[in-house]
Amino acid sequence: MFAKLALTGVLITSIAVAGCNDSSMKDFAPEANKPLPDKILADMRAKGMVRTSSVMARIFKEEGKLEIWKAKTDGRYGLVASYDICKWSGKLGPKYTEGDRQAPEGFYTVRPSQMNPRSNYHLSFNIGFPNAYDRANGRTGQNLMVHGACSSSGCYSMTDAQIEQIYAFGRDAFQGGQTEFQIQAFPFRMTAANMARYRNDPNYEFWKMLKVGYDNFEITKVPPKVDVCEKRYVFNQVAADGQTFDPTGPCPATTQPDSLKSAYNAYQSTYDAAFNGALKASVPPPKPTIAGIKEASIVSDWSKRRARGERVPIDPPSLNSDGSVTETARMGRIDSPAGRKMAALDAEKAAKQKAEEQRLAAIEAAKQAKEAAKAQALAEKEAAKAQAVAAKEAAKAAKEAPVATATIAAPTDAAPVAETQAASADESRVTKLKNKLLGMFGG
Repeated sequence: MFAKLALTGVLITSIAVAGCNDSSMKDFAPEANKPLPDKILADMRAKGMVRTSSVMARIFKEEGKLEIWKAKTDGRYGLVASYDICKWSGKLGPKYTEGDRQAPEGFYTVRPSQMNPRSNYHLSFNIGFPNAYDRANGRTGQNLMVHGACSSSGCYSMTDAQIEQIYAFGRDAFQGGQTEFQIQAFPFRMTAANMARYRNDPNYEFWKMLKVGYDNFEITKVPPKVDVCEKRYVFNQVAADGQTFDPTGPCPATTQPDSLKSAYNAYQSTYDAAFNGALKASVPPPKPTIAGIKEASIVSDWSKRRARGERVPIDPPSLNSDGSVTETARMGRIDSPAGRKMAALDAEKAAKQKAEEQRLAAIEAAKQAKEAAKAQALAEKEAAKAQAVAAKEAAKAAKEAPVATATIAAPTDAAPVAETQAASADESRVTKLKNKLLGMFGG
């Protein structure tokens, strides 16, 4: 029983990490059958398109746009609708590994089996990641969608009203006989100015490869034929007789129509001039991009811990150019059964730890109190001992001290002396008075 529960937990965690978990129990999905608005149908007719003609989608991350292109009666495709992407996950750059929260970049294929009218996200379709290129380069992930509900964990999320229309474009094209439609996902519009902005980015070589497919569509207005060999994309190439494209093997000998070669060379010449001019121009700074598999692995580990219900930084970590990792200070836990279970386990662990700390603190307090009482008793004993010694020494000193004696002087006869001194003084005054009188009367 425990093994089954553990396996269930692993499966839930895997789904949470992988991408947009899109399983649903809905039996009826009327939103999947809504027709396109009359205004869009009128615009299509004005552009030479029919409701069930073939369709193609283009995604531009930096601009936040999802475009729908439809085939016209001449076979070329025209833009029929453009939507603001509600949310897309991660940074500019491709998806590397499961859990890195990156929305894929590249050329993908959607077939009827990938359409989900009973999605947990209103409506959705799986874009087909990983494709042959991704698998050849060891890139992993699953459940990467375009869906509604405006919530993304590696997907391209639209509003419910938008996904109803986007879904209807694909549904109608399949009804018209199209067996699969192409999604081109780019980091940005691959203009000379944008390529110049990102020329020093670690993803630049990958983006240059995507740009070849981008350019082929810009020139022909027809979704390019996409193959993979030597672990890279090749576009609008036809393998020589008897040869095939092996995603991990060497590329076969190929041919390409001369008209397409000439058109591409002319397009590239114009682009090169614009690129050189952009190098000298003032352009906006680049947006954040993923720093390869190393950063993808760091984010993937964060996603796994988050899916298990652990407390992690609110936002995914980022790898800086100097190799350091930046994490937000705010911590949080996913609100899910796994998160709530982990929170309960953490609370139980914290309570046990607190109880143990309190027990150890009580033991330490008792030990300190015992030592303090012992120290006080010793101090009192030493004080009493010192007092006894002092008293003993005082008694000894008192016993050994000599007896003090006083000498009494014999009394003297002071009175006659005083009387003699007084008589002498009187006699002197009389003599002085006598002499004065004699002087006055001539005596």
